[in-house]
Amino acid sequence: MQINPRVARWRLRAAGLALAALVAWPAPADEPAAAANGLPAHHLDGAFRNHYSDFVPHGLAVLARWKFAAWRDGLPKPPAAPTPTIVPDLGLIQSNARAGARMVPTVTWIGHATVLVQMAGLNILTDPIFSERASPLSFIGPVRAQKPGLWLHELPHIDLVLISHNHYDHLDDDSVRLLAAQAGGAPLFVVPLGLKAWFAERDIANVVELDWWQSHRLGDMEIVSTPVQHWSGRGFTDRMATLWAGYALFAPQLHLFFAGDTGYSKDFADIRQHFAARQGTAQGGGFDIALLPIGAYEPRWFMQPAHVDPDEAVRIHRDLGAKASLGIHWGTFELTDESLDEPPRVLALARQAQGVAASAFFTLAVGQTRRLAPRRP
Repeated sequence: MQINPRVARWRLRAAGLALAALVAWPAPADEPAAAANGLPAHHLDGAFRNHYSDFVPHGLAVLARWKFAAWRDGLPKPPAAPTPTIVPDLGLIQSNARAGARMVPTVTWIGHATVLVQMAGLNILTDPIFSERASPLSFIGPVRAQKPGLWLHELPHIDLVLISHNHYDHLDDDSVRLLAAQAGGAPLFVVPLGLKAWFAERDIANVVELDWWQSHRLGDMEIVSTPVQHWSGRGFTDRMATLWAGYALFAPQLHLFFAGDTGYSKDFADIRQHFAARQGTAQGGGFDIALLPIGAYEPRWFMQPAHVDPDEAVRIHRDLGAKASLGIHWGTFELTDESLDEPPRVLALARQAQGVAASAFFTLAVGQTRRLAPRRP
C-alpha cells in the first residue's frame, strides 16, 4: 500500500515530537532569579532548574543530529537475548496485600520504571506505564518489547502511586486513568510541583503535590520528595514547567528510595546527608533498597546530563549508602542507542570495578518478586 507523502511527513513529525518529549540535549540556562524572590534556588520564574547543572532542552535540530548518527551506525543493535520474563507469583502478591501489618516487604518489577512495592501494609506503584507505547500517540513512538509483568487487573488494590516526572514513559495517561478508576477507590497520587493541574483535568482529585524535601504521611509511612537531576516536558511549550523528583519512603519496617529518571549529581550525597540522623547507625545507615535507573544512556554526549549509565548508577548506590539496589528503566522500551539487553551486562562490569557485590545491586526478570528483609525494631 502506498502512503500519501503528506501523511508520511506528518507521521515523521509526530514521531519526532514523541521522541523529543522523552529525551533532549541540554544547553546552558539563564542564571536563576529565584533566590532574589525568596524562593528555593531550584525555582525559576514559572519554571524549575537542577541544583548542580544549568540546562534546558534543545529542540529538533540536535535530536535530528543524534537520530541521523544512530541510523547511519545501525543503532540500536538488536538484543542478543530477550528481556528475561517470568510468570508472576500472584499468590504471594495477593496474600501479602491482605496481610496488613504482617506484610512482607517486597519489590516486583513490572517493567521499565514501574515497580510494585509492598511495604507498611501498602501497595505502591512507581511511574506506572502499562500501555503498548510510551508516546502521546497510539500508533507511533517507542513500543513495548514485552508485556507488563502484571496486568492492571492482576494488581492488588493500589494505595499509592509515585510519579517522578511527566515524560510519557513515566506519566502514562491511560494507566493513570485506569488506576484512578480501580475498584475500591482511587489511589493517592504523589506528584512533583505543577502536576496536580494535569490530574485535575482528568477529574482525579486524590493528589498530593510536593516540592523537594516536602513530605506527606500515609499510614505508618512518610513520603519525602527529593531532588534528582532531570527535566520535564510533554511537548515543546512546557519544558521545565513542572518539577521532577525522586522519593524517599520511610516506614518502621523499610526505608526505600526511588530515583525515577536522573543524571549523576551531588544530589545523592546530599540525600544521604539529609537523612543521616533519621537512618542512624544502628541499622548501618542508608536505605534498605534503592530503585535506580540503569538504561537509556547512549550516546553519552546526548544523555549524560539526564540519564545515568550503569557505572553512574553504582556510584549513586554508593553515594546513598544503600544496602541493596534494584536496577530498573531498561529492557522495556527502545529509547536510546544501547541494545535492550546491554544494561545488566554493563552493570556487572561496573559493580566489579567499584567493589559492589552482585547481591547488593541486582536486576529482576519482568514479573519477578524479591522479598526484602525488614528493618530490626
